[in-house]
Amino acid sequence: MRKLETSTYSAGMPKIEGMTKPAIVQAVFTGQPKSITDERGTWTSSIFRDRVDGPVQVSLHGLAGDKVAQPYHGGPGAAVCVHLTDHYSFWNTQYKMNLQAGSVGENVTLDHVAEDQVCVGDRVRLGTTLVQVSGPRVPCANLARRIGRPDWVKLTIRENRTGFYLRVLEPGTLQAGNQWIIEERVNQEGSIPAINRCMYLEFDASYARKMLEMPGLEAWWKDQARQKIQDQTGHWTSTMKSGGN
Repeated sequence: MRKLETSTYSAGMPKIEGMTKPAIVQAVFTGQPKSITDERGTWTSSIFRDRVDGPVQVSLHGLAGDKVAQPYHGGPGAAVCVHLTDHYSFWNTQYKMNLQAGSVGENVTLDHVAEDQVCVGDRVRLGTTLVQVSGPRVPCANLARRIGRPDWVKLTIRENRTGFYLRVLEPGTLQAGNQWIIEERVNQEGSIPAINRCMYLEFDASYARKMLEMPGLEAWWKDQARQKIQDQTGHWTSTMKSGGN
């Protein structure tokens, strides 16, 4: 376990290779379950979140005014969903899409950071809130439906651009403009893309065993790593790069 050094270019920012500007919150979103009608019918989801201006209270369960629609979403280990402007720039450039902050239903959009600069277990100060990176986001059919691309799950996995979740360690407030200040890094090898790569793209049993020992990684992910060690080809993640099932 090591404390990250503080960079001289911005008070409070850690030295992370490749990071030239302080990572900041570009936008904050909250939402309630909504009934949505499209060409496939009517469905209920909280994925159409609304931008919030000003400070938002954050509890151990997530942002005030935010509620998930499905019981298998949310929980303390997935209290806050984060996506990156880096991902949006990629999709818009490489796939000629027109995605904006909030398009994938995240709570927080981060700017000036790439996902390989984010590791599970990172303890991060956001405003007056202390959070911890708990694991990657798993793309799903509702997300594909929100985007309007049936191949979205496959693309997200193949391009290794999932976003991630936070647990809340200390309640407080956050808002657009807050810096993403990493106070402690405990898993130098536990980047979000590295975990995704192991679980979905190039399974590495030795790395999966390392996942079992990573402080801060959500227990659910450790269970999945343990199960995949036991049954690599039969595990559900083996189908994700072709679109899942």
